Amino acid sequence: MKQSFTVRQGALDGVEAFLAVAQHRSFRRAAAELGVTPSAISQAVRALEARLGAVLFIRTTRSVGLTDAGERFLARARPAFEELVAASGAARELGQKPAGLLRLTVPRSVVPILLEPLIASFCKAYPEIEVELAASEELVDLAAGGFDAGIRMGQFINPDMVAVRLTKPFPFAIVGSPDYLARRGRPKRPDDLRVHACLRLRRSNGGLAPWSLNDNGRSIELAVSGSFIGHDFPTLVGAAVEGVGLAQVPAPLISGAVKEKKLVRVLDAFASTTPGVFLYYPGHRQIMPKLRAFIDHVKSRSVAAR
Repeated sequence: MKQSFTVRQGALDGVEAFLAVAQHRSFRRAAAELGVTPSAISQAVRALEARLGAVLFIRTTRSVGLTDAGERFLARARPAFEELVAASGAARELGQKPAGLLRLTVPRSVVPILLEPLIASFCKAYPEIEVELAASEELVDLAAGGFDAGIRMGQFINPDMVAVRLTKPFPFAIVGSPDYLARRGRPKRPDDLRVHACLRLRRSNGGLAPWSLNDNGRSIELAVSGSFIGHDFPTLVGAAVEGVGLAQVPAPLISGAVKEKKLVRVLDAFASTTPGVFLYYPGHRQIMPKLRAFIDHVKSRSVAAR
């Protein structure tokens, strides 16, 4: 069972003053350390004692000592306060320089064609940043999943996100292996796909994605059929290479297989185009230095690649 607790407003007020007095056994020296007046220290300690319902110090004109309640409070408060100071320092450090864990959610198809060289150069440039890639086809909630940013094709990004372009727009290519095309023939028109074995994509919401084509500026969506269903584009590419059927996939993903003549593009005149791949992140919060460093690195690489 998860334990829950609440801290009353102001519960930590006066703790720093108490610890300083306990260390120096002097209200005056504690005030000098904290840069306040002795009366301010005295008021803070009295307010703390009032909230706790216990006297923490024995005061005389010559000395200051701890009561039994004060000793007990000191034993628990000092390590807790030191941990808070350390936590504040760690958070401040991450807020001032590129460091810490950068978590990105990405589709599997993006990793080999885009991220592997990009991540390699980024890790060399920023050795104090740990990069974690969660490869998934699901459109996850960045905040709920604990991600700093995501990478997706432009049409799948919510409008409330800030998007940084990673690639130019590119077509969705329809491809088949030379063996498959020799057996089943090469489609000439979109209607020809109805008699072909088309490899289908299962979306993260459970539905099957239709094939999108373009006929002289007119968008066409076809509910194709076939005996194979995959959950990501690399799986469809692999099945197409093995001659299982035709696949519609992002063109950059099959450029190597086309050059090696493992796959042949068909119906290029009817190819639809995607806006490209984007890095995206929430725009309503301050950007941590680790994410800012990654965004700047992405932009610099994009400029260099032009």
